[in-house]
Amino acid sequence: MTSITVLILSTIAAAVPALFYVILIYWVDRYEKEPWWLLTAAFLWGAVPSIIIAFIANSLLSIPFYLLAGQSGGDALAAAFIAPPVEETIKGLAVLGIFFLWRDEIDSPLDGIIYGAMVGMGFAMIENIYYFVTVYNEGGAEAWGMNIFMRGIIFGLNHALFTSMTGLGIALARMSTQRLMRFAAPIGGWMAAMFLHFLHNAAVSTGSALCLAALISDWGGVTMVLVIIVWALLQERRWLKQYLAEEVSYYTLTVSQYKITCSSHQRAQYNLNQLLTHGPGAYLASLRFFRKCSELAYKKHHFALFQDERSAFLIEKLRGEIAALR
Repeated sequence: MTSITVLILSTIAAAVPALFYVILIYWVDRYEKEPWWLLTAAFLWGAVPSIIIAFIANSLLSIPFYLLAGQSGGDALAAAFIAPPVEETIKGLAVLGIFFLWRDEIDSPLDGIIYGAMVGMGFAMIENIYYFVTVYNEGGAEAWGMNIFMRGIIFGLNHALFTSMTGLGIALARMSTQRLMRFAAPIGGWMAAMFLHFLHNAAVSTGSALCLAALISDWGGVTMVLVIIVWALLQERRWLKQYLAEEVSYYTLTVSQYKITCSSHQRAQYNLNQLLTHGPGAYLASLRFFRKCSELAYKKHHFALFQDERSAFLIEKLRGEIAALR
């Protein structure tokens, strides 16, 4: 294949699984979808600035390892000890930026996981294109195909997993009333991201014999995140039931609207019926309505924790928006 053909096919091979995983990550957020523009910005941070900064930092900081251990030894040492802290720090800055600039969008632990995973998927897609092209040029079509399978499918969620740990730590800090937790959770999440990244890189850098260890580590981490996601969704559903129940007595919601809002299954059925019966406009309006209801529950939970004026203001604002949409 020509260089252009290899680049095009490698881009497709990297983009298709990344798109699938992005859709899956977006789907997981059952009760309050994050703004598409902010998710896109998180993805693009991982895909462009993070890659560029990481490449420069990795190259410069790896020089001592290459001088001491040569090419092959330097590759293994840099992958294990330089790439994890450099890349997880740079990727984590995106979630930290969301926390400082748009912290109202982080309403639950799940939000932190989603933003972190989006950054990771952007990084993984561009990194995969680079490795696919490099492996083809060095090893030919057979090695290229195997690399696509391993990096795109088997280890396709790695960077999403790593950075979701940082996002989870930041989200836990956002929701905590304890000063120690607000300080320790982001650091703990960042350290967990680096540790998982280190385990993977150290295993695969030492040869095929330890690839099984990397597989166990990576998919064990993915399983752990899935458990946390299920827990977070159950927690969010409890918030909806608890904090929206009194909205019925305030006439913000009807009993029927309350029941539908508290069930992701009933929401999906209602939204589909709106689309089929009344068209796209009604469908989008129902999506906005249910999202605002979820936001109201989350803001009431935040107010219950912190008794802050910002949450009180947003609660009244959301009540007005829900009344208008209803």
